[in-house]
Amino acid sequence: MVFPSADAKRPGFSALRAVPASVAWPVAVASLMYVMLLALGGKLLNDADTYWQIALGDWMIANRAVPHVDVYSWTMAGEPWISSQWLAQVIFAAVYNAVGWSGVVAISALAIASAFGLLAYHLMRHLAPMPALVLTVAAFVLAAPHMLARPHALALPVMVLWVAGLVRAADEKRAPSFWLLPLIALWANLHGGFTFGLFLIAPVALEALINAKAQERMRVVLRWALFGVAALAAACITPYGPESILVTRRILGLGPALALIGEWQPENFARLGGLEICLLAAIGFLLYRRITLPPVRILVVLGLVHMALSQSRSGEMLGLVAPLFLAAPLAPQLGGRAAGDAKPLYTAAAAALVLFAAVMSVVLPLSLRYSPRAEVSPAGAAAAVKASGRTHLLNSYDFGGYLIAQGVKPFIDGRTELYGADFFLRHDAAVNLKNVSVFYDLMRARDIDVTLLAPSTPAVGLLDRMPGWTRVYADDTAVVHVRTDAAR
Repeated sequence: MVFPSADAKRPGFSALRAVPASVAWPVAVASLMYVMLLALGGKLLNDADTYWQIALGDWMIANRAVPHVDVYSWTMAGEPWISSQWLAQVIFAAVYNAVGWSGVVAISALAIASAFGLLAYHLMRHLAPMPALVLTVAAFVLAAPHMLARPHALALPVMVLWVAGLVRAADEKRAPSFWLLPLIALWANLHGGFTFGLFLIAPVALEALINAKAQERMRVVLRWALFGVAALAAACITPYGPESILVTRRILGLGPALALIGEWQPENFARLGGLEICLLAAIGFLLYRRITLPPVRILVVLGLVHMALSQSRSGEMLGLVAPLFLAAPLAPQLGGRAAGDAKPLYTAAAAALVLFAAVMSVVLPLSLRYSPRAEVSPAGAAAAVKASGRTHLLNSYDFGGYLIAQGVKPFIDGRTELYGADFFLRHDAAVNLKNVSVFYDLMRARDIDVTLLAPSTPAVGLLDRMPGWTRVYADDTAVVHVRTDAAR
């Protein structure tokens, strides 16, 4: 039995009771999601690009420099190329070298979970726990398909803090704090998505201008313009200066090539998915409760919905950013935030979950032993390519990252902006036999002498029948063909 009069004299218990619900609930959210992500840790390693991200981080640590030209492929060797994700890659490499794949999973899970904890915290500044938690869970569902151990994962908490800072300034009818500038500088060194953060300054500033009194509008314009210029300057504090901003333009300029990359493809509504469920639930709720939003925030939310529909990878931005724009307008229509500090149960549960998460940080990695999936790790095939002694390799796109990690120079890999749209489309047309003449032309022009392709690739069957080519290795992951002298 607990005696309040006695417990109240205990300093530790009083301190726990003093923690407000707006802190206890976000801590609980972050802890639960962290443990969940650790339990599903292998899925965070489903992307082939994680291999080359770590390999590049190793190169930067060893050379104490950032890349300015390609040093990995044989087709683009020496061509200009920069990595706007250099800091995240160095972090991944350092963690991997220290504790292996468990460390990569853990740091990715911690960053992702922290982003959702921060989201819950900022939502609970306006909303009661229940609607705040519902929005946070919806955000998790939207972001789930793109939860991978890649640089964008480490940038998610920074994105939430940056957007929350901008929106809070608009809610409080003031200019944003210049303390936000280190965030955009950090984001610019972690991931190229920082350009999205810069873009968001414009709509938030527009709303501030609309809401300002007539006699104050010039001052509002000047203060937001000053902040925008300062943010742009801060985003250039990278080893590459303003060139990091141009990388986004190069990626978006890939045009039709992006449509062939899974994460850049439009959302598929042929089967019911998380995005469709969340959108239908949101539309139904908005209609039922007759929710209204300010015009600028409607435009921002619609823009985020468009991004999520046109590129599946943008679901995380819809999930993590839209609620921050919705919280303040929703508060008076949903009853606002519940008053008062946390109940002891909330704080005790949060403390228990933090301890549980700490224990699971040790238990789960030891029991699950994470590693990337076999479909992007053609170990036997890569060994066969090395044994062949051939160097003019034609490989499947998804194998490029693993090959880089194994010291084999690929034909192509996940750095699509390096290769360009024409190169990427030509490679796709060749290996998938969309145009057989393109396949023969590519093999001849590039003097291909070894191939490493997924078994389902149409070119595999053709190579089996081509004179002068011999299948030297095959498993469920990849097939290797080697050219004989007679094929020259």
